[in-house]
This record gives sequence, structure tokens and C-alpha cells, in this order.
Amino acid sequence: METRRKLSLLFILFGILLALIPLSANRSFTENPGRLLQEVLSKETSFSVDQVAEFIVREDSTVQLIDLRSPEESKRMTIPGAINLPYPDFVRKDPEIYLNNKTIKNIFFSTGDVQSSYALVYARGLGYKNSYIMEGGVSEWFKTIIEAKFSGDRITARENSLFETRKRAGDMFTELNSLPDSMKTRFMELKRFSAKKLDGGCE
Repeated sequence: METRRKLSLLFILFGILLALIPLSANRSFTENPGRLLQEVLSKETSFSVDQVAEFIVREDSTVQLIDLRSPEESKRMTIPGAINLPYPDFVRKDPEIYLNNKTIKNIFFSTGDVQSSYALVYARGLGYKNSYIMEGGVSEWFKTIIEAKFSGDRITARENSLFETRKRAGDMFTELNSLPDSMKTRFMELKRFSAKKLDGGCE
């Protein structure tokens, strides 16, 4: 959370800018910037990489991961189950296409926290309370999930469960990103199409 606290001033400025920018007829920024700042900085609007790993391993159908990085970055490697929605496209297009289903938790992630936090401010400012971020982004995912190692002579049941979840999520990540580019691209296109179809959206 320390990184997000350091970004407080940026959030305020970004919120004020959004409040002043005229949006399209079907989009209106209604949240008070100060109130929104408190909301997006709370722990209730974020998930740790361990929580996301558990969602993935359980194949939780109430979660949609949204990769805000560029198509090139996402094609090189992404988190299992994620759809690629580059940040510039997200703020330019109608968010209803991806965020309208209120039963789905939309979890943004990028390389770190900055871009996903901006997306969170934007989405929540427009009233999409089912929007969250994955803390630390891909950088934290690698550090905690992919590079997870067991050390020591003993391990508690809780630690064992956590390690097994990390290992399984890491294996799924490796399997996905080991696919040939053509298969990976097709998989991601199907995920994007499914997300639009689920919400009844189209471009």
C-alpha cells in the first residue's frame, strides 16, 4: 500500500482532471475526487497476487482479469485468464463493454501499480464499483508467484496451502506463455470476445 500512498497527489490531480473533462453522453464522472481518493486507497479495492493466484487456480467465474499493458507486452506473457485491454483503449472506448456485469469482479493489472490505479480511479469514478486492482502488477506476480520457493525444515498447513497455490498458478502461467504465438493470440482473442458477449457488448 505504500506505493499507492505515494501516488495520492497524482490521484487527486487525476480525479480533478476527470471531473473537468467533458465525457460522452453515456458516461459521466460523478464521484467527488476527495471521496474517490479515499475509496481507491482503501484495501477493499485491491487484491494481492496471492488472492489472484487463488482465483486462477479455482477457475473463479466471478473474476475477470484485465491486462492494461500493450498488445505486444501481453502477447509476450500474461496472467492466465486475463483479457488484454490496453489502457488508452480502455479510457477511449465505452467501459460498458467490459464492466457492465455487476456480478463480475474486474481486476486491473499492469507492470506496476500506476496504470492500474489510474484505471481504477476512472472506472470507479464512472460508477463501476465492481472494479479493483492487483497490487504490484506483473512485477509483484513474478516476485511472489513465479519465483516462490520453500525454505526451512518445517512448514505449517497454511504455508503449505499457500505454496501449493503459488506453484499451481505459476505452472498455469508457464503453460500458457509457452504456447506458440499463434495459439496464444487466438486464446486471448477468444477471451476478449467472450467478455464482450457476456455483457452483450459489441464494437
